[in-house]
Amino acid sequence: MSRWRIGGLADVVVEPASLEELVKLRRWLNVQKLPHVIIGGTSNLLFSDLGLKVICVRLGARLAEYSVEGTRVSAEAGIWVPGLARIAMKAGLTGIEHTCGIPGTLGGLVCMNGGSLRNGIGDVIDKVTSVAADGSVKVRSRDECAFSYRSSVFQATDEVVASATVRLARGEVSTIRRTMLGILAQRRRKFPLKQPNCGSVFVSDPAMYDRFGPPGKIMEDLGFKGVACGGAAVAESHGNFIVNRHQAHAEDVLSLIRDMKKAARERTGEDLKVETIALDEFGQRIVI
Repeated sequence: MSRWRIGGLADVVVEPASLEELVKLRRWLNVQKLPHVIIGGTSNLLFSDLGLKVICVRLGARLAEYSVEGTRVSAEAGIWVPGLARIAMKAGLTGIEHTCGIPGTLGGLVCMNGGSLRNGIGDVIDKVTSVAADGSVKVRSRDECAFSYRSSVFQATDEVVASATVRLARGEVSTIRRTMLGILAQRRRKFPLKQPNCGSVFVSDPAMYDRFGPPGKIMEDLGFKGVACGGAAVAESHGNFIVNRHQAHAEDVLSLIRDMKKAARERTGEDLKVETIALDEFGQRIVI
C-alpha cells in the first residue's frame, strides 16, 4: 500500500540493511531469475488492489546511514529526504532546502532528479553509488548521472541507487531554517497534505510550462478540481494532486489520470508526462 493508502498486501518484503546486502540480494534475484519490485517511500507509486505477488525489495530505514564531512553530506538511499534536509541545516549547509517537504527517500529523489521550486537534487550531487541487476556496483560523478529536469541516467538502466553524496555550501543555520519553514508553510497552503496522496501526478515540463503554465493550472483551467471517480478525486486545492477521498481503488485513480491526460492533450496538443508509476500485481508497469 503506497502513500495513497491504495493497494493490497505484498506477499514478501525484503529490506537490505547495507550495500553488501543489497549487492548479494540483487545478484541472487538475478541468478534465480525471480521477478521483483524495488521501492522506497512509495511517494509516486500506485499499487494494484490485488497487492504484489512478487518479491518487494524496500530501501528504507534499515538503509539510511549518513555522514557529514566538511561541505559534503553522504547518505544511503533509504534516508527520509526531509530528515536529510534537516541534517544539512543543523550542519550549517545550504543547497537542499527545497527538499525539506518532499515525502520520499533519497534513492527515489536521485533517480527522478526530484526537487521543488524548479530545483533538482542533481544540482548538488557529487557522486552516486548504484547496484545493477547482476550485483555489480557502479560509482558515477554528477556529470555521468546525466541529470536533466526530473530525469537521470538511472531511469534508463537496471540500476538501483544505493547512496549519494551531495556537495553543499556554508550558510547560517538561522537563515537556512527560515527558508525551510517558509517552504513548508507554502506547501501547507498549496497542497492537500491532510488527505492521502502521492504528490504531483504530472511532470511539469518546462516547454509546456512556458506555453500553458504548470499541470495544476492546466487542470484547473479544464475544470478538474474536485472531479471524482469512485473514492478518488482531484484535490480542491491543487489540480495536479489526486487524493484518496474515501476507500479509493487503483482503477479509480487510473481512470482519473487518463481522463485528465486526454483532456490536456485535446486542449494543448501535447501529452503530459505522468509522474505516477502504476504497478500491477506482478510488478509490471501499467501504461497510463
